[in-house]
Amino acid sequence: MTLKQSFKRVLGSAYLHSLGRARLSDAGVVLMLHRVLADSSAAAKPHRAALCVGQKQFEQLLRWLRRHFDCVPLQQLLELPGGDRPQVALTFDDGWRDNADIAYPLLERYEVPASIFLSTDFIGSHQGFWWESIGETLWQPGQGAALQPLLAQLQELQLTPPPSLLQPGTSDARSRALASYLQRLKGLAPETLQTLADSCPDTGAPQSLDWAQVKRLERSGLVRFGPHGASHGILTRLDTAALRADLLRSHATLREHCQAPLAVYCYPNGDHSPEVRAAVAELGYRYALGTRPGLIEAEGNPALALPRIDVSHASAAHPGLLAWRLLQGARA
Repeated sequence: MTLKQSFKRVLGSAYLHSLGRARLSDAGVVLMLHRVLADSSAAAKPHRAALCVGQKQFEQLLRWLRRHFDCVPLQQLLELPGGDRPQVALTFDDGWRDNADIAYPLLERYEVPASIFLSTDFIGSHQGFWWESIGETLWQPGQGAALQPLLAQLQELQLTPPPSLLQPGTSDARSRALASYLQRLKGLAPETLQTLADSCPDTGAPQSLDWAQVKRLERSGLVRFGPHGASHGILTRLDTAALRADLLRSHATLREHCQAPLAVYCYPNGDHSPEVRAAVAELGYRYALGTRPGLIEAEGNPALALPRIDVSHASAAHPGLLAWRLLQGARA
């Protein structure tokens, strides 16, 4: 841990045990997670650490949350954000298979409810999202000929990866270089990113939940599901027809496969606009979640642009860093 992180950890812990307790009792906290990986060292790599949490660290996080918060269902928190104790709701974006295989048994053990937002076009798919597909294809050594279709397309786009990424190795320096390279790709059109992802080698195993797992988790009473877009495309980049088609497809799919889908939308990448919010409202959604950091206030939050606090591997490993994020959210 760096000196800066240590300072944030101490300050966050002090805040949580002093002024923060009263402040957080008047508001609610929605946490944003993505994946829980069995291999903590893999989750800690720089190109994964923002979106992944190791299994051991996730369990540690749940124990910490139970000590300091009432862990409540998302819908309950959004409707009644205040309480005698601070309240927190867990959300997972995208619908990774890890949510069922690794995260859920721990949620069950500690009796912590959660909401999972599904990119419905990917349910049961062997193909991961573009960030994961491209990133892991470049990260894994020995891809050989299987890597060539992706490299050819990247070269055509004048985005050939730097030579250091094409060499084997698992150093943090190479991982940081990969994270930086993936950030460069974010500006590409959604269809281009999907074409690149489709050119990556098949992993041989599903990356996302399948509908049988969704039904099983929903029957547990501990997990509820909501839409995270159908194609996972950035909604603000779609024209009106494509936007409405994407929203309607995810909306209809959830209602076909789930008994009690959430009346909450979760924007892919957190991007929304007045047009997107209006289209979401037309489908009957009362709330929508973005990625802007902040707390859920009893009054003052726009219902279709609600904030969340992101959880990284580092903040799960050192919850004082998460308390620092809560301090920043309270100031937002």
